Amino acid sequence: MLLTVGAANYLVFMAATRSVPTRHKIGLAIRLFGASALAGTIVAGLGIPAVGAIGLSAKAAANEFNTIPNDLAIPDLAQSSTIYDADGGVIAKVYAQGQNRTSVPLSKIAPVMQNALIDIEDHRYYQHGAIDLEGTLRALTKNASAGATTQGGSTLTQQYVKNVFIYEADGSPSKLAEATRQTTGRKIQELRYAIKLEEELSKQQILDDYLNITYFGEGAYGIEAASELYFSVHASQLTLTQAALLAGLEQSPSQYDPTVNPLDARARRNTVLASMASYGTITQAQAVKAEATPLNLKVTWPRTGCITAQQDEGFFCNYVEDVILQDPVFGKTAPARQALWNQGGLQIHTTLDPRDQAAENQAVIDNVRASNQAAASTTMVQPGTGKILAMAQSKPYGTGQNQTEINYNADADHNGGEGFQTGSVFKAVTAATALQEGIPLSYTIDAPAVADYPEMTDCRGNVHPAVSGDMNDTSTAPGDINMVQAMAASVNTYFVPLEAKAGLCNVVHMAQSLGLSYAGSTNGLVPLAQVQSLTLGVNALTPLQVANAYATFANNGVYCNAIAINSITTNAGKSLPVPAADCHRVMRKSTAAGVNTLLASVVSDEGTGATVGIPWSDAGKTGTTNEDDQAWFAGYTKQISDATVVSNPDNPNKSLDPWITINGLYYPNAFGYLTSGPIWKQAMTTSMNGMPDIRLDFAPRPSDAVRAPTPTSTPTSGTGNGNGNGTGGGNNGGTGGTGWGGWTGGTGNTGTGNNDGW
Repeated sequence: MLLTVGAANYLVFMAATRSVPTRHKIGLAIRLFGASALAGTIVAGLGIPAVGAIGLSAKAAANEFNTIPNDLAIPDLAQSSTIYDADGGVIAKVYAQGQNRTSVPLSKIAPVMQNALIDIEDHRYYQHGAIDLEGTLRALTKNASAGATTQGGSTLTQQYVKNVFIYEADGSPSKLAEATRQTTGRKIQELRYAIKLEEELSKQQILDDYLNITYFGEGAYGIEAASELYFSVHASQLTLTQAALLAGLEQSPSQYDPTVNPLDARARRNTVLASMASYGTITQAQAVKAEATPLNLKVTWPRTGCITAQQDEGFFCNYVEDVILQDPVFGKTAPARQALWNQGGLQIHTTLDPRDQAAENQAVIDNVRASNQAAASTTMVQPGTGKILAMAQSKPYGTGQNQTEINYNADADHNGGEGFQTGSVFKAVTAATALQEGIPLSYTIDAPAVADYPEMTDCRGNVHPAVSGDMNDTSTAPGDINMVQAMAASVNTYFVPLEAKAGLCNVVHMAQSLGLSYAGSTNGLVPLAQVQSLTLGVNALTPLQVANAYATFANNGVYCNAIAINSITTNAGKSLPVPAADCHRVMRKSTAAGVNTLLASVVSDEGTGATVGIPWSDAGKTGTTNEDDQAWFAGYTKQISDATVVSNPDNPNKSLDPWITINGLYYPNAFGYLTSGPIWKQAMTTSMNGMPDIRLDFAPRPSDAVRAPTPTSTPTSGTGNGNGNGTGGGNNGGTGGTGWGGWTGGTGNTGTGNNDGW
């Protein structure tokens, strides 16, 4: 609110026509009658240019004073925002501009607190205007007698103006020095603003604003935060002794800090009590009794910021902040969104389910140690709503050893990283594209052990010529297999030609419709790399993206944007718009049912994820990239979709295998079903406990979909990795060792990408 001024006909005094009891009007008139004779003395005492000394008349001085601007902007005070989980539990309180403040109306501030502050700071507050002539003269007399400044004459209104200056300095040393400098110009401007405030606002409004802006020490701004910090009560519940202590703090929060200087704090409190007794607010007997009372502090130190979140919810907490700062629904421009966040006072109710978060977090802790080079990250999403239910990772949120503030589950726009190559997890997208294009589950290909990448054309019309390098993780040719058999055994030499059959550009469009875009650009998402090895998972994606894409299959082909926020209300109770899930169909229901059939085969006895299936209707896919750099498992039930990856976030192109141990176990090969799979299984089993078994929609299996051979391995046996080399982009192949179940790896070729495993 901007306060503007019209012409005024006074210099340093003003008749308090509002809120003045009748019995005071006669006395006030008498005092004002003699004010003109005293104006020069008062002005000189205030440090305003001495009117008498330079020979100016009071009228001339008043005219000059009225030309000074007084467009004081009354700030909307920044307040703490609270982030809640889906059950209403507090995830974290976040302080805007570093200030712990919760503004409350005067009606929610105990009257004894209001009286205590007035009696110690400005006991004639309701009897004067912007300046208290009587109080100022008394201060001048005492200061003159003492030969120094021993008593101030500022009213609460003038002090409030000074606090506004300090607030607007926003911690800047230079601005703070300007706001508190003891100069003539600043004092004149302060008085000018105070006069206008008294014209525009009631005494109650000014007192309310004062009590909410004032600093009470230990990071507590405003009376509500101070009450909660020192006594663990609301401002409306303050007792006499508590109110007296807080009123005394205002003069010097550090000197009278009761947590640091209890003796000084008690002495100051008793001074306030004595003042209250002298002005008749309390009786002398009440004052004596209160002065003998101990401080009786009940300190509740504020826990602030996402770092205080429990169950490793700090990553999700930061994700919510980034959503508010990034999504245009919260403001068309970045500065507008930042202003909303800085203003605070928001009650942010999120989608995070505390039960699911606990399950996800415990599964990560039980399977990967924070000290391991390998890190696990995992996200749960609710099919049909897009709600993010849980988000956890093995390196906890923080700045200490084996901690990180980077959210591996999210993209760079949301405090995340570059994502991780997905390996065979991406084959579900190729399968969905093929089914959408009318290619049936029974489509059969004679899959060799090694093959060429066929010629393909991308969405830009670029033709990618045939090139060698497509191969499986076994030298045995699978032979004639259909789509179900190929998905169960994760056969590369089936899915690459299937990609060509369905159309490379069509696969790209399907991926984009599922929210799958490369997440490695700090300037936003960029298109997928449209290469022939696309189906083998060469693009880096995040667990959140993958979990949400897989939720579409569970939701019968209807895609929902991932959302983290259910609702937001301001401190005034106003509801703000939040990002919408915008659920919409991206594939036929029959296509999604076909993908469910394919991915159910993976977690059945015939598939690569047989060991991680759960006793509910489920579907999923393993994914291991070339050289075992990343190991994935993504899967879902009708109620929950979860994607988990294990990788080295500091060096995603480094194989997991040489690390030897993860959580104390030796892994001959860090396949998806061995590393990320158990995390997924444990978390999903815990979260699904007590939920009904709702059958996924399945398409009929082809009659010739017989069980394909499935490799086996355990974390304590095996030599070699059984891998040949990859496809598409950049590694030299080698001779595969003896892998799971005695399968022998093929001789690798020079390639240009990733060869997915199991």
